[in-house]
Amino acid sequence: MAFQGSEGLEEQLEEPEDTLRVSPAEEMPIDGPPAVGDPEPEPLLLPWDRFSSWLHCICVVGFDLELGQAVEVIYPHHSKLTEKEKTSICYLSFPDSNSGCLGDTQFCFRFRQAAGRKSSLGCFLEHFDRDAPVSLKSLVLISKLPYVTFFHSLLKLIAPEYFEKQEPCLEAACNDIDRWPTPCPGKILSLPIMGVVMKLRIPTCYDKPGTSQLVQSTPSDSQVSIILPTVHEVDLFRCFHPVFFHIQMLWELVLLGEALVVMAPSPAESSDTVLALVSCISPLRYCSDFRPYFTIHDSEFKEYTTRTQAPPSVILGVTNPFFAKTLQHWPHIIRIGDMKTAGEMAKQMKVKKLKNLKTLDSKPGVYTAYKPFLNKDEDIIKQLQKGVQQKRPSAAQNAILRRYFLELTQSFIIPLERYVASLMPLQKSISPWKSPPQLRPFNQDEFMKTLEKAGPQLTSRLKGDWIGLYRQFLRSPNFDGWFRNRRKEMLQKLEALHLEALCEEDLTLRIQKHTEVETVDLVLKLKEKLTQAEKDQLPVKAGTLAKLQAHIDTIILTLPEDLQGILHKPPSP
Repeated sequence: MAFQGSEGLEEQLEEPEDTLRVSPAEEMPIDGPPAVGDPEPEPLLLPWDRFSSWLHCICVVGFDLELGQAVEVIYPHHSKLTEKEKTSICYLSFPDSNSGCLGDTQFCFRFRQAAGRKSSLGCFLEHFDRDAPVSLKSLVLISKLPYVTFFHSLLKLIAPEYFEKQEPCLEAACNDIDRWPTPCPGKILSLPIMGVVMKLRIPTCYDKPGTSQLVQSTPSDSQVSIILPTVHEVDLFRCFHPVFFHIQMLWELVLLGEALVVMAPSPAESSDTVLALVSCISPLRYCSDFRPYFTIHDSEFKEYTTRTQAPPSVILGVTNPFFAKTLQHWPHIIRIGDMKTAGEMAKQMKVKKLKNLKTLDSKPGVYTAYKPFLNKDEDIIKQLQKGVQQKRPSAAQNAILRRYFLELTQSFIIPLERYVASLMPLQKSISPWKSPPQLRPFNQDEFMKTLEKAGPQLTSRLKGDWIGLYRQFLRSPNFDGWFRNRRKEMLQKLEALHLEALCEEDLTLRIQKHTEVETVDLVLKLKEKLTQAEKDQLPVKAGTLAKLQAHIDTIILTLPEDLQGILHKPPSP
């Protein structure tokens, strides 16, 4: 199975050069969710439209000892993949020959295409063929959605059936998916697949950070076989367990968009760790590129391994020992050993020097010369260690670590949210007959002064160089992406307030002073604002757009009949 993404939170799995967005990381809205009116009827859908809202396609990739890798099946058959995309999928669909990974495994990967980025979740399964000593096949789902946990569960249902019954099973699964409702955020969905029913909820950007909107079973769920509490979150404690003495430093590195490489023994551990890193700064969205599984055959291999320029802002997950030499010049390297179970305790590790990293067989640890801005929080380490000693359930350990990261990120981002909110003009300065006022520009020095009395010290007990951390963050891709999104939201809010102010005016009284030409011009401008508001889904009060339409209709009725016929849209047939 795989995801297909576009350049704008994939990167929740795409962004700058793009991101699946797996992270991918939800952002905190300025306002609450928009007013909910009557549910809109679902538009008429053509065959495969529902399928396309979940998946781009499903591929089967085969590996032959003599012929190499090849895409053997693409379903639905009308799905398009370029030759470059097929090549990327072929190389990324199998564990590296040096990883020592045998048997069935699942992992996630992402790859770039000309029109944006596609994210992928790959499943590699060992399959024996009578005519060959060993024939390996992978079932790959291509999708734009970052719902990694959901797609892993889906693969577990489809893959065994496919390798037993071949393509007819694939056709049946795709037909099941084409009957699913579209993935609407906030809704609880029941999805029938391969004779079972999966029940899940699609998250929204308005979900309260740190709370899982758990799907509860109900008496009517007699046919539900699988209930997924989350569609996108990974197990942070399991992923960070090998290096959890350094989780706070890793949080800083991800927050600042530093170049990171994860060296792991298998694609599954590589991809899980990269996804955990991307999500550790949630609800802040990670806005740089990340590759859960990266190989020497990737089209960006030369771009990312060149020594003629500084490494880009990207997180790579690799398994090939060759990268230990090729990426030795990278500033931050995380070496992951085999992930231990929750009942085992990782040993205390010091940060290691980069020169000590010679091969992929080097000891697990974090190899970097980075000096954290914040003092180390010993309490979270002791709390997690105590949990291991007391055999606390892994889910509880994961919840503790996720809450820790959330509170750390919120303590950091709240001063920025507060300052940016102050850039909004006062509502009383909004006049319906003038253009909306401008936002004040972001001033770094002005923001830094606000930290003296309203900084992270209000919500966090951690000491350290918070000012230095903010200065570095303001130069990072994550700040750029966050501020661009905030600025867009505030501009839309200004437009919404301007529209609401306009609707409160007595427009019929206003046009009494207008000439006929001026009245027609006003109608055209109002119709344009209405169309743009609907297109941008402006956060206006309930009933505002209907009131604006009523104003337009009333004004048109004051005009001569010939103009009314021109300005009124013809009724729908």
